[in-house]
Amino acid sequence: MLLCVTASHRTSDFAVLDRVSRETSTTAADLAASADAVRGAVLLSTCNRFEAYLDVDDTLAAHPLKTVELVFATLAQSVGEDAAVLRASSEVLLGEAALRHLFSVSAGLESIVVGEDEISGQVQRALAAARRDGTTSSALERAFQRAARTSRVVRQATDLGGAGRSLVRLALDLSSTRVPDWATARVLVVGTGRYAATSIAALRARGAGDIRVFSATGRADNFATRYGVRAESDLRDAIADADVMLTCTARYTVTAADIPDAARRLIIDLGLPRNVEPAVAALPGVELLDLELLALHAPLSELGEGAQHMVASAAAEFEAEADAAPAIVALRRHVFAALDEEIARARARGGDERTEEALRHLAGVLVHTPSVRARVLAAEGRSAEFAAALEALYGLTVESPVADSGAGELADGATA
Repeated sequence: MLLCVTASHRTSDFAVLDRVSRETSTTAADLAASADAVRGAVLLSTCNRFEAYLDVDDTLAAHPLKTVELVFATLAQSVGEDAAVLRASSEVLLGEAALRHLFSVSAGLESIVVGEDEISGQVQRALAAARRDGTTSSALERAFQRAARTSRVVRQATDLGGAGRSLVRLALDLSSTRVPDWATARVLVVGTGRYAATSIAALRARGAGDIRVFSATGRADNFATRYGVRAESDLRDAIADADVMLTCTARYTVTAADIPDAARRLIIDLGLPRNVEPAVAALPGVELLDLELLALHAPLSELGEGAQHMVASAAAEFEAEADAAPAIVALRRHVFAALDEEIARARARGGDERTEEALRHLAGVLVHTPSVRARVLAAEGRSAEFAAALEALYGLTVESPVADSGAGELADGATA
């Protein structure tokens, strides 16, 4: 069963989220190894949330608070007392509620800026990290892949697709009274990752033409060539010559010592962990706009109930498919076992490849309609009727839950 432990900017302190996000690189692996009942773990740490998605067996699903304690005890190994602070503001979700939350997060409906563009990619990168570290499971893979598909559907069917929402755009909106003319502003972007590229596109949409980039990793020259901006080699000199600095990097923290004196400038910190020390805000002439301030000014959702309804429907459909899977697997095993016997007889009689191909096609046709009906009945809460029909017709016993091998068989059959 899918279980989610979540804490976000709505209930948690940004400073705590900031510190925790610096130290969670091994937490998913630690969680996956913490108990046999945890079959997989994906950790999502974005600019406004900490979430652990776990694939757990029935023993943990029946005691969700025990799982919460396990998550934060594991997290405490790397973040200490911050884990307890985060624990006090966390929420645990099970089954369809966890799925619905994952789909909603991926679609940007839980973000500081509702519908922001970047979150779906962050969710999928969390899955990729778990896959790379060997902590994912087939159930988590299916849930996260369906989350990505749902996100695309929501964006296409609502105004999310063309809204171009992002933290960068919100920050630039809030900066409009501080920057009289973006066309003449000298802008420094610190960082060369995905968000830096998004920031440059948003700046150009505002009319900014004088854009420079600094990277503590030495990638500024290649990045500048790719995006048509100017590379800077010395951060302090670059800041001295900038009216606006926008930071979006996980590799460097701007300190008060990096800021030259006697100049007014706007600093936009989009990083979590923070890219700019809070002490910078106290310097003369400096105005610091960070995620905590952005959260206070983020607009309320303009999407109505449409997007949330789509997410809820997608989660219910996914759960129905999972509910139908054991019966579909049982039917497929029965039919394809019979198929293998017939192919063996055909080969003994000298049958050729065309005969085998025809038999395989027939078997696929025979299981298609019942499989569709199984999913429909599951969505109506009538899975037991389909299972009873299989027992009455074929003497089959439907097992639940489906083991990973059975789920894989179902997936293979769906694409055959």
